[in-house]
Amino acid sequence: MTREEVFEKVVEILNQYSKKEISKENISMETSILEDLEINSARLVDIVLDFEDAFDIEVDDDDADTVATVGDGVNLILKKIQ
Repeated sequence: MTREEVFEKVVEILNQYSKKEISKENISMETSILEDLEINSARLVDIVLDFEDAFDIEVDDDDADTVATVGDGVNLILKKIQ
């Protein structure tokens, strides 16, 4: 799976939780999940669970705590699927 494919799937997952409509055009690897997308920290747990289901990976608590931006999520997933 390519970085772009992972990025697109992450955007799709985040869209379910964001108060704003997001798309590939208005989101980047540097986009903050909590601040820019206005997703509360409690929902971040659900997002990580969705990452696990969508990519068939297991994310431990320490790794989950490192996810603050879209890029953090993409990089974590890429690390786990390789």
